[in-house]
Amino acid sequence: MPARNDTSPALLLLAVIACGAALYALADIVTPPAMALFLAIVIDGFARVLERRVTWISKRTALPIAIVLSILLFGAAVFVVADNATTFATQLITYLPKLNALIAKVSVLAHLDVAPTLDELINRLNPSKYLGDVAKGFQNFASNAVFILIYLGFILASRRSFERKLVSLFGGRARRHEAMEAFLRIRDGVEQYLWVQTVTGLMIAVASWAVMVVVGLDNAVFWAFLIFIASYIPIIGGAIGILAPPLFALVQFETLWQAAVLLGVLQSIQFVVGNVILPRMQGDSLNIDPVAVLLALAFWGAIWGVPGMFLSTPLTVIAMVVCAQFEGSRWVAVLLSADGAPDKLRERRSVSDDAGGSASRKRED
Repeated sequence: MPARNDTSPALLLLAVIACGAALYALADIVTPPAMALFLAIVIDGFARVLERRVTWISKRTALPIAIVLSILLFGAAVFVVADNATTFATQLITYLPKLNALIAKVSVLAHLDVAPTLDELINRLNPSKYLGDVAKGFQNFASNAVFILIYLGFILASRRSFERKLVSLFGGRARRHEAMEAFLRIRDGVEQYLWVQTVTGLMIAVASWAVMVVVGLDNAVFWAFLIFIASYIPIIGGAIGILAPPLFALVQFETLWQAAVLLGVLQSIQFVVGNVILPRMQGDSLNIDPVAVLLALAFWGAIWGVPGMFLSTPLTVIAMVVCAQFEGSRWVAVLLSADGAPDKLRERRSVSDDAGGSASRKRED
C-alpha cells in the first residue's frame, strides 16, 4: 500500500503526458465534440435560468426557448461584426495616406534612410504566399462549425438519457450519489466560469466603449464587442483585445494624445478588472488557483490552439472535480484549488436540489 502511494504521482504524470500526446494527435477529431459539449452546458444552464427566473416558462419549454434565444444572440453578434467590419474596411482605404505618414514616422525613429509605403510593405510581405493557408484555415473553421452544430444537436437530443445512463453506470447507492454529485459540481463549475467571464468581460467592454466614445474613436461598438469576445480567453484575451483601439487611434487622429489616453485608460480598466475583480470572483465561485489557470491556458493552447484557450478553465474545473474523487489523485485537486479545499463547490448545491437527483432517487427506489 505505501508503495502504491509513492508511485502514484509518477504514474499520474505519465498518464497526463500520454493523454496530452493523444489529445494533440487527435485534436481535429476531439475539438468539435468538446466545443459542442461546452455549448450544450451553456444552453442547458441558460434554460434552467429561464425556468427559475421567468414564471410562465415551464421545464419542458425552457430548453427550446433557450436554443432559439441563443441562435438569435449569435445571429445578432455576427450581424454586428459583419456590419462594423465592412465600415472598418472602408475607413482603412480613406486612412491610407495617414498610414503612410505613420510608417514614415516609425522609419525616422528606426533611422531608416528611405521610408517604405504601405503598398511596398505589402509587396515585400507577398501576402499571396499565405492565401492558401488562409483559405485552408477558413475551410477548416467552416467544417468544424458544421461538425460542432451536428454534435450539439445530438448532445441536446440525448441529454435526458445521459442522466439515466450515469445512474445506471454505478452499482451502489453511495457510488451513484457521488457520481451524480461530481457531475453537478462539474456543471456548476463551468456555469460559474461562464458567469464570471461574462460579467467581467461586460465590465471591460462597457467601460472601454465609454472611453472610446468620449475620445471620439470610430467603430466603438465594434471594438467593444471584440474586447468582450476576447475576454473569454483567460488572462491574455482581454489584454490583447484592448491593444487594437489605441493602434487604430494612431491612424484616425492627427495627434497622439487620443491613442495615449486610450492605451492608458483601457490598460487601467483591464488591470483593475483582471487583477482585482476577476480573481476575487473566480476564487469565490470556482475555487481555482490563478497560477493553475495560467498553466492550463498554456497547456490547452499548445494542444488545441484557440479552442483550447477558450476551454482551458472549464477543463481545469473538470480535472479538479475528477481528481478530488480519488484518494491517489486528490493532491492534484488540492494544488489546482485556490484554498486547498477542492470540495468547496460541493457545498454550493446538493444532489437533492437537482432534477437529476430526483431521477436518481426514483431509480434507486
